[in-house]
Amino acid sequence: MEHKIRLTSAEIGGLWAIYIQENMSVCLLTYFLHHNQDEEIKKLLQQAYEISEGHVQKVTTILNDEGIPIPDGFSEKDLNLEAPPLFYDMFGLSFVYSMSRMSMINTGFITVNVARKDVMDFFVTMVQQTSKLYQQSTNLMLSKGIYDRPPMIPYPKEVKYIEKLSYLSGFGKKRPINVAEITEIFFNTERNYFSILLCMGLLQVVKDKEIHKYIEEGKKISEKQIKTFNDILMREELLGNISTSIEVTDSTVSPFSDRLIVTLFHSLNAIDIALIGHALSLSMRSDLAAYYQKYILEILVYSAKGFDLMVDRGWAQLPPHAPSRRDLQKW
Repeated sequence: MEHKIRLTSAEIGGLWAIYIQENMSVCLLTYFLHHNQDEEIKKLLQQAYEISEGHVQKVTTILNDEGIPIPDGFSEKDLNLEAPPLFYDMFGLSFVYSMSRMSMINTGFITVNVARKDVMDFFVTMVQQTSKLYQQSTNLMLSKGIYDRPPMIPYPKEVKYIEKLSYLSGFGKKRPINVAEITEIFFNTERNYFSILLCMGLLQVVKDKEIHKYIEEGKKISEKQIKTFNDILMREELLGNISTSIEVTDSTVSPFSDRLIVTLFHSLNAIDIALIGHALSLSMRSDLAAYYQKYILEILVYSAKGFDLMVDRGWAQLPPHAPSRRDLQKW
């Protein structure tokens, strides 16, 4: 008789988080599919929708088999498809590109923590699917002329070694930034441009004053990061990143529930903290490290405000917990 292996805490946590992430993606992709008129983008959106829907179904099956409650997800109640389009077609493509890129990273973190065969098979497949989606969205952005490549540098001519500790200095006389540092600055800035467009659209439609103020603060944080890192690139004569064209319509009717909006921001904050931490680990110049530490702290504080909002509104679900042994041991 086959021995049934129980799920570990890492596997339960990973499945639980992915269910919420992919369920939210299904809702958002439903919205973009409803409004998008570009046939090439619509085909990619449909593919992304089917992939996310498949992930939701697979996680549901595993959790049901284990007798674990399914998290409360989002549904048609969180969408208003009768609202006018809030974003133009190209933003739907940017959404698939950005979300597949972040999903690849997030799912990779989870995959290395799981071991049970069915769970590992699921996450390995998910990494492959999101990688393919990222590849297709990047190629489509290139073909439509909206993909901004990282800065070019001359090819190195020989291998060199670091000779002085001054290589770490970012204050006073500074060395030029290296390719790893350029890469992290570029994609941090790209991510924040996407966030600004998202905030810009949502600020037009959100009527709740507290949530409106929360989104406004997020937009300001993104603007500060873009200015900081573009200024660095300009000083290095790497020109800086150029903002994408405005992809927000003039609609003032919200297509999303407040719960969906705040949950989306909470998820984006979490992955942003992870990505800035990664940038910090690769940046050897002290001024860059100082900026990344500053923004990690700022986003942590901002994320806590979003979490407070979710708790106050009754939207924050309690993740699976270990039991309190002290309570269980009471007479």
